[in-house]
Amino acid sequence: MVRTPATTFSPPTLRPCTTFTPISLPLSFSTHKPNTLKPKPNLQKLHSSFPSSQNEKKLSTLPLRQRQLIITKAASEYKFPDPIPEFADAEIEKFKTHLLKRLSKKDIYGESVEEVVGICTEIFSTFLHSEYGGPGTLLVNPFVDMADAVNDQGFPGGSQAARVAVKWAQEHVDKDWKEWTGGDSN
Repeated sequence: MVRTPATTFSPPTLRPCTTFTPISLPLSFSTHKPNTLKPKPNLQKLHSSFPSSQNEKKLSTLPLRQRQLIITKAASEYKFPDPIPEFADAEIEKFKTHLLKRLSKKDIYGESVEEVVGICTEIFSTFLHSEYGGPGTLLVNPFVDMADAVNDQGFPGGSQAARVAVKWAQEHVDKDWKEWTGGDSN
């Protein structure tokens, strides 16, 4: 058996990249609390924090990752309005009336329709009083909670009740908020 001498491996020489310019963006990390966010940022001010070579570029000409960081920063600093208890109370009455009317038409609830409506109304009321602060803050969580709570308490049709509830909310809550606040959601 003839052996050939082993060749040694030498990695390629790495040279510094001359086209990459590192920049640092102001970032902050925090847990999301809908009503404790900072005011809207000024994107021009944020843009001007780039090094001078970047100042001349428009936002749309920046590399995708930089644009994403700027947009993420802007979104994380938006402050939604606080919930309005009077709005929540008025909206809950409309919600309850609609839900009772719609679920009463379905045979799956039988005698338990009022209990199912009560469960959904309580969950939605808690959400409107504590978290909803205008357009952009209608979350899916309360509707998932409705389906789970109805099913967990042994009533039929949790997902159907949640579907009716979310459909009504999508069609009415943001629109009603705008009417209630005179169109100003901030």
